[in-house]
Amino acid sequence: MEIQFTPEQEARLSQIANYNGTPAEQLVKQAALRLVEEDEQFHADIDEAIQQADRGQLIDHEEVKARIARALQSR
Repeated sequence: MEIQFTPEQEARLSQIANYNGTPAEQLVKQAALRLVEEDEQFHADIDEAIQQADRGQLIDHEEVKARIARALQSR
């Protein structure tokens, strides 16, 4: 697979790579693999949520709002 970047994008990637002490190619590969892993985890989480819903393990709207409020307060 080959990916084309604009000169500006390449310069930005090179800056990040230099800052991290990593070759730019390795940085891009790591980022792409992280995207794949995150996508796999996202789909696994969705599948688990669907299974929980099928089992009737649901949270009502008020509880969801309360959990979000607590999460935002703990930041």
